[in-house]
Amino acid sequence: ADRPGAPAPPPRQPADRGAAFAAQRLDRFAAMWSGSSGGKNWGAAAGGKGAKAGKGAWSGGGGGGGGDDAGMDRSMFGTARLADRGPGGRDRDRDRNARGDRRSGGPQRGSGGSGGAALPAPSANAYRLSMPQSRADELKRQAQSHLNKIAPDNLDKIADRIKDIQVASSEELELVIGLIMKKALTEPHYCETYADLVYKLQGVMPEFESPDGGKPVNFKRTLLTVCQTEFDGIIDDALEFTEEERASKDKEELEFLKTQRKKRCLATMKFIGHLFLRNLLKAGIIGQVIESLAMCKEVDRLPEDHKVECICELLNSIGYTLESDSERGAKAIERVCGRLRELKEAKDKAGKFIYPKRLQFQIQDLMDTKKGGWVKKVFKATAKTKEEIKEEAKRDERQQRNDGSEVVVAGQKPAYLAAGAGGKGDDGPWQSVASKSRK
Repeated sequence: ADRPGAPAPPPRQPADRGAAFAAQRLDRFAAMWSGSSGGKNWGAAAGGKGAKAGKGAWSGGGGGGGGDDAGMDRSMFGTARLADRGPGGRDRDRDRNARGDRRSGGPQRGSGGSGGAALPAPSANAYRLSMPQSRADELKRQAQSHLNKIAPDNLDKIADRIKDIQVASSEELELVIGLIMKKALTEPHYCETYADLVYKLQGVMPEFESPDGGKPVNFKRTLLTVCQTEFDGIIDDALEFTEEERASKDKEELEFLKTQRKKRCLATMKFIGHLFLRNLLKAGIIGQVIESLAMCKEVDRLPEDHKVECICELLNSIGYTLESDSERGAKAIERVCGRLRELKEAKDKAGKFIYPKRLQFQIQDLMDTKKGGWVKKVFKATAKTKEEIKEEAKRDERQQRNDGSEVVVAGQKPAYLAAGAGGKGDDGPWQSVASKSRK
């Protein structure tokens, strides 16, 4: 019976299905409220005696009145019965169905079933683990994996691992050296580390008979062949584009490619300089290199901008040692510096400087460094061991310097090399082996 004095709910005429659903729910709640003595026992109003046996729960659990179905339509609420849920509110029926699907190989997550969308097919460029197909592929894979882990701290370990690679021919030796050279040119920050690596490998790698019957092919000769080939590319066609490249690339792509080639040229000169500091190149060869770049024997011609930068890069890397350890090297420096002064002041017919201000300042900075005994302040970071970093921090603390600068001698030999060793002797050509075309 309705509560005495309670007004009957007005009839509703919903306009759509959503409104009908809301109205039906309101009607059910109003009926339970009116029959529960103030709303203290909703289940009693909905299920009668059966609901009382269920202690007022919404599900109404027992008794002949049907406290679950008599008072309300559970399908309206869109949820399962509370009694069908296990601890933590989990649906036991759904869990049983999921376990059954897994046992029977039914739809699972990510397999295209109801559990999730299927994974897309791998693209053409996706990484695929493959085994080396040839001896060259296996050798390249082993050497590359070792070079990718190189650092000043683990240099000896990496050198031992590369030494343990079974190099069986001069072609395989050239392949390993080519990988080292490529890494040194793409990572100029580690040029000194790679130069130390080849210095350690030159005496332990095997040598092979020359196919032409000449001198044996060893690590040092092969390394110099690769370096000479790279240097010949700088002299000939370093930054020039072919007609096919100009036709197939736009202006921005050509500019980017030019920048990459220029960085490769500077890295080549830096690496050659560090080979000289480790006694792998002689002073006479370095003198020929800088004189060729400056065109000292062709005074009526002017070198390209990148060649002038290569000279400055090389002399800033080896100037002190080249000038102090070899009379021939000191004379070459004097000739090249005189040529650089002429290039710095060179003007065209209109009276304008031929070289940009950036190159003029770079030449002047080199002259000032030479005049100051090759001592200069640098801010450029280089690869160092942990001990070197600790010593540098202590030195900065003592000197109260925290600007990140460091005073160095430009072109000084590494500390582990004996003072005065190398740099003198037979200053012949790079070597007698004919150079190959640069790849």
